[in-house]
Amino acid sequence: MSEILLHYTRAGKVESIHRGDIVAVNVSGDIVSAVGNPRKPMFWRSAAKPFQILPFVQQGGLAQFAITDEELALMVSSHSGEPQHVALVQQVLGKIGLSVDALACGSSRPMDGRTSKELIKLGQKPQAVHNPCSGKHSGMLALCQMLGLPVEGYTEADHQVQKIMHQAVADSAGLAVDQVEIGIDGCGVPVFYLPLDHMALAYARLVQPEKGGWGEQTEAVTKIRNAMLAYPSVVAGTGRIDTVLMELTKGRILAKVGAEAVYCLASVPDGVGITFKIEDGSPRAINPVVIGILKKLDLITKDEYDVLLEKFPPVLKNHRGDMIGTIETVF
Repeated sequence: MSEILLHYTRAGKVESIHRGDIVAVNVSGDIVSAVGNPRKPMFWRSAAKPFQILPFVQQGGLAQFAITDEELALMVSSHSGEPQHVALVQQVLGKIGLSVDALACGSSRPMDGRTSKELIKLGQKPQAVHNPCSGKHSGMLALCQMLGLPVEGYTEADHQVQKIMHQAVADSAGLAVDQVEIGIDGCGVPVFYLPLDHMALAYARLVQPEKGGWGEQTEAVTKIRNAMLAYPSVVAGTGRIDTVLMELTKGRILAKVGAEAVYCLASVPDGVGITFKIEDGSPRAINPVVIGILKKLDLITKDEYDVLLEKFPPVLKNHRGDMIGTIETVF
């Protein structure tokens, strides 16, 4: 059963709570820490992206299309739709011989507030390139082009590209493909349903590929990890905790958000992968839980902890900016 992770207080009284489940797993698959149900099955959402791109990387796609590390980071991103992200999507599509019209992820308002306001000011509507999953879709299209598969219908579960990615995700998490059910994600492609501890295992293997039992995939996994850590501003965006964590720790912590408050992170030197799911899907709970986990597991220094609290203060303010409550971790 999910446990209470956060108290939101007002005037010293608990007003709201968030429940959830947390699990930390080492590269051997042993659970080293847990709160709630560590084996709770859940949709992985966008936190599965580093493993969806694995077949493209392993089969030589980077060299074939001259894909840079920055563009690889885009392919695993849930980007904020900032100008640099849009430019990278267009760049990748150009390299694989397609236009933005090929993207079937749907239009989406940029996650970055300033970029969204700028579009409104210019009288422009959000496009598919602003969708946080347009990088992932570019990677799917690149895999189509590399394998000579039809671009039409690439989002469908029975398309060969989606079957290949389904297998790659299952393998990464240490499961058989028939143990990983699918649904449909917000961007129209299959999304994967599996236990939290297996998600965490995949991230432990990702950050220590040489110990993760990847075999011939080791080099490809290493490239994906290194690209994420080298370009944290591409993986997420300005002011977002994924980017802040990877920059602040200088690549010691790798982090990746998923929708509905699924979140994965991992300690590179420790080879520990961590996954949590906020029961009610509220994104407001993500930042304080991430910080609380890192502190509890002693994965950040005091100085890093202080910086995170400064950037993501655990307080509630009213519209005038007055502090009127707190956000307290209770796990």
